[in-house]
Amino acid sequence: MKHGCVDMSHYSLPFQITSTILHSVAEICEMLGRWSVSPRLRRNNRIRTIQASLAIENNTLSVEQVTAVLAGKKVLGPPREIQEVRNAFAAYEAMNEWSSTSSKDLLAAQGLLMAGLVDDPGRFRGGGVGIYQGTQLIHMAPPANRVPALINDLQHWLGATDAHPLIAGSVFHYELEFIHPFMDGNGRMGRLWQTLIFSHWQPMLAFLPVETIIRDQQTAYYHALAEADEAADATVFVEFILGALKAAMGEVLLAQDAEKTSGKTSGKTSGKILQQIRANPHITIPELADIIGVTERTIERNIQKLQQARSLKRIGPAKGGHWDVIND
Repeated sequence: MKHGCVDMSHYSLPFQITSTILHSVAEICEMLGRWSVSPRLRRNNRIRTIQASLAIENNTLSVEQVTAVLAGKKVLGPPREIQEVRNAFAAYEAMNEWSSTSSKDLLAAQGLLMAGLVDDPGRFRGGGVGIYQGTQLIHMAPPANRVPALINDLQHWLGATDAHPLIAGSVFHYELEFIHPFMDGNGRMGRLWQTLIFSHWQPMLAFLPVETIIRDQQTAYYHALAEADEAADATVFVEFILGALKAAMGEVLLAQDAEKTSGKTSGKTSGKILQQIRANPHITIPELADIIGVTERTIERNIQKLQQARSLKRIGPAKGGHWDVIND
């Protein structure tokens, strides 16, 4: 069986429109109709997106550290990881300037994303590349001399397809990983370009941190990629991405409802903190401060009081842990 990107005699991308995919698209569209992303949450969601996408690639910086880096504060961390954060923020902020069907823009995005991290950013790879799991080769990408044509065909398909943008963006993500056009940064580029495609259809999706779900389900993410490779069909990967989108939408809607409820039912900072944590146990102190409209120090003092009152406890470390509301 030939992969769609490799069969140059008749270019087509192998995927099926399943009932699972149709139901997911319908559910996401319905959820989008209920989402009203506030301007103050856009930056926080962007930060969560960047931190999660880089964490998938083994960047160890926490949401708090990423927030500090972008605020221009000094952060103790590997210089390369700090550079990755700055690059990723610049790339996501520049999305509106790019066309998803332009190879020139794709290269410009990779150049921005990988500046100072690789020797030759913003160019397709010049050699062969394989993906290994330990010592086992699990995917051999197409030869380097075919990459420009394969990317050109993929972007031409994107511009011509009548598939729903949610489906088309997911397929493009998979195909980019299959082609592996760059020596480094392919995973983060696939997720960036997927967001770009989604946002061209619905601008609010530029601020949906779906990468946080992918990070939490990282094993399933890689399994879906491998299963799609084995089947020479992207369907299972599309189903996974749409499932991640639904989960991310569910989280932001919960947070939105909690924000509305907290404003109506509690005039106290501590009550608002508990409302936000119920909706998102992984929420950070900077995010709480931004949502509630107080300083981080105020949040810290109230959290300390809640912990002393045994209304709130921390599960796990400051980095990677979560909050638990008790006696609720």
